[in-house]
Amino acid sequence: MGRFSVVDSSLPTPGAADKERNTVRAGLSSDVPGPVSTSPDGVPVMGYARAPGVPAVTVRRRSGPGPQGGAALGAHIHDFLVLIYVERGGGKVRVDERTWSVRPGDVVVVAPGTVVTPLDDHDDPAADVWTVFFPADLVDAEAPSSPLAWRAHPLLYPFTRGGRPGGERLHVPAAERAAWLGELTALETELRDRRDGYAEAARAHVTLLLVRLGRLAADVPADLREHDETLVAAVFDALEARFREPITARDVAAAVGRSPGHVTTVVRRRTGRTVGRWVTERRLQEARRLLAGTDLTVTAIAHRVGYRDPGYFIRRFRAAHGLAPQEWRRAG
Repeated sequence: MGRFSVVDSSLPTPGAADKERNTVRAGLSSDVPGPVSTSPDGVPVMGYARAPGVPAVTVRRRSGPGPQGGAALGAHIHDFLVLIYVERGGGKVRVDERTWSVRPGDVVVVAPGTVVTPLDDHDDPAADVWTVFFPADLVDAEAPSSPLAWRAHPLLYPFTRGGRPGGERLHVPAAERAAWLGELTALETELRDRRDGYAEAARAHVTLLLVRLGRLAADVPADLREHDETLVAAVFDALEARFREPITARDVAAAVGRSPGHVTTVVRRRTGRTVGRWVTERRLQEARRLLAGTDLTVTAIAHRVGYRDPGYFIRRFRAAHGLAPQEWRRAG
């Protein structure tokens, strides 16, 4: 199986004409932007090249084999968000210290500040990979200007799953891939043709992609079953049934008929997170739904999602999202 790096198709090209910069590129771009700054660790930080009157979103589609356009950069950081969708073929991506094999239907998201390291040249003749990259203010132009403020936006939560930004790999079920491809193609068409209202249409298509991404992030057990991870899927079924109650890793292990140590080891190895962190994530997901869709008080929501102490719930919510529950509700 061939390899590709997120850098292959995610880097804006400063100095290119606006329309060229926003069209889908077949194959790889050989243009590599210079860093706009350097991290405290000496890693180059790549910036998004903006242009007046042009929506700050770029789509690139890479088909077939080709050399890696960003290989000369080495490890680097983006100051914008990146979403990769594998339509056909396969490869590998390295984000922070994790290297993932990817296959058709996989989605990889990369948050600003995450270290991306190029891998070997891509040589899979069947590969068809889409990349969408955009700064956070495309989603909410009125958002605070703080570099970290984007973390609190509900649509961008998949980029911060587990409480910190980084990279995530998710999987689109076969039945939903046509819809994903339709959104990407429509976004490509709007940016290429620039018909009246194209900027608003492009933002709308990005929003729909993010909604679809959020639904993937909420359906972990189905993805695990598709990967034949039956034990881990059973753990998530147990979490789903009981996350509203006081529940421990020992309770989950008893529900699936395995020892707590075995369950803890398998879940951490397969998902990168502990059972306890997944319980918290599921509770906060339900809390976000209730904050957006009901008039329940914060105390009532805390109790509904398994927290006896509303103050503790508020602290956990703020730690994960950067906002208190009421602030999240007003922002939405």
